[in-house]
Amino acid sequence: MEQSKIDRINELARIAKERGLTNEEADERHALRQEYLDEWRRSTIATLENTYIDDGSGKLKKLKKKK
Repeated sequence: MEQSKIDRINELARIAKERGLTNEEADERHALRQEYLDEWRRSTIATLENTYIDDGSGKLKKLKKKK
């Protein structure tokens, strides 16, 4: 996610604490938060898919996906 979008999320959080958000600002904050969470989830899944566990004998096993 671009730094400008993260900065905007933080700016909206400050505005919400100071005076509250208009409906348009609340919708924008929701959309930006969703985008941030979606990107975080993709990144975390990619990291976990490339994670291996040492079984103690030096053999690496791919981390299994939980059902």
